[in-house]
Amino acid sequence: MADGANAMLTGRRRGEPALSTGSPRRLRGDVPLAVVAAVFTLLQLIFVHPWMGLGWDETVYVSQVTTHHPAAFFSAPRARGVSLLVAPVASWSSSTELLRVYLAVLSGVGLYLALRAWKGLFPTRVLATAGAFFATLWVTLFYGPQAMPNYWVAIGALICVGCFLRSWQERSGRAALWGVAAGAALMAWMRPTDAVWVTVPLLALVLVRRRWMLLLALVGGLAAGGVEWVIEAYGWYGGLGERLSRASEIQGGLGWNIAVDDQMRSLGGRGLCRPCTGSMPHPVVTAWWIVLPFVAALGVAVAARARRTARTLIPFVCAVTAAAPYLLMIGYAAPRFLQPAYALLAIPVADGLWHLARTHRGRWRPVAAPLVALAVAGHLAVQLTVLEGTVDRNVASREDWARIADELHRLGVRPPCLVTGHESIPIGYYTGCSSGATSGNNENTTAAEIVETARRIPVAAVTGPGGGAPGYARDWTAYPITDLTVRVAPRG
Repeated sequence: MADGANAMLTGRRRGEPALSTGSPRRLRGDVPLAVVAAVFTLLQLIFVHPWMGLGWDETVYVSQVTTHHPAAFFSAPRARGVSLLVAPVASWSSSTELLRVYLAVLSGVGLYLALRAWKGLFPTRVLATAGAFFATLWVTLFYGPQAMPNYWVAIGALICVGCFLRSWQERSGRAALWGVAAGAALMAWMRPTDAVWVTVPLLALVLVRRRWMLLLALVGGLAAGGVEWVIEAYGWYGGLGERLSRASEIQGGLGWNIAVDDQMRSLGGRGLCRPCTGSMPHPVVTAWWIVLPFVAALGVAVAARARRTARTLIPFVCAVTAAAPYLLMIGYAAPRFLQPAYALLAIPVADGLWHLARTHRGRWRPVAAPLVALAVAGHLAVQLTVLEGTVDRNVASREDWARIADELHRLGVRPPCLVTGHESIPIGYYTGCSSGATSGNNENTTAAEIVETARRIPVAAVTGPGGGAPGYARDWTAYPITDLTVRVAPRG
């Protein structure tokens, strides 16, 4: 640290590329990154079946822009970024397969651009390895082709932090400043609160060092991406504070709550661990997660020894702040919450792995290199195994929703219609109905309004296994469908 931040950023090892490289060399360096992105897209299409139906959260986001389904209730924590992302396809087509392919290709392009933002800061081999590590995590492959925000927060984080470091080093690079703003805007567009957590270290650094153009780019990007969310807060929730309070309430009340064990339980392929009970996955499944911070710390140590600390330490610190609320402040877990942290940690992890496998003179270490290769192969096998099981379970659960929708159609519940009760949002989407809830996180109606609606259009109330009928539907005819009970309001 004695030589200052600029020295740490500009210091490089023998053989590392400088930022100003010629076009042919730059293009050659892009090829491995493009290959990683292309393979990532291909793996999504192979392992995450394009015909897999939409998940619960996906139906909320997609329904906001499609003309084929009524818009589902949009709760306080959600932002409109995903809905706008899928609009080019979902606004005119109801094809899930087309949407999946579109998102898989788009996610591959996003990964390529995100890795490219780091060109010149690290050797191409490190960036390609970082991209491959992040891209082959089961959670990245599973959510890449889905209409969900967390992957895109991760891509925005990589772009923002990479361009931040480039701008800090170049000082006069306008393209890098625009990259900072674009990355910050993408994060805020998808999840404004996550964007703030990722950029806290960057904001602190530019304030201390008085880099006003960088500050303007960061704040401007966050504002551009989050302005719609803020306007919506005042239009629908009575103000920004009220929306944040409601979002915290929906998430169980943010506060000191260690969820490290919850996140570990979710690593076996649980999309949402709430409440997070049950046994831990097999140690083979969780080993990578435990080793991850140590390898990242090794990458930071390697960078410090090479006098380029900041370019490795800054993404490491941003990853820590990105993960902090989901590890320390929330009472449940979902593996996708940590995607931005995984993306940022991938840089020091890749650097650490190359240090373990090769000497500073570029020679392979005869013992360590094969061990690293073996560990990477085992890690990949575990990730693809977990992915396969996760996809199978989700395909089955979404096929259940489709079967329930078919039965509701047979019972006369057809659009325009209303579905209430257990899993009313996804069941309503698959049926083509509006969804309603009289309590809980998605409360958007009352019992009196449901009874009034039943006089005009078909209404079905769904109860889960062992659940009792809501008061307004006790006299409605009950039908067993799968393990659920559906009560259909009488017409007339």
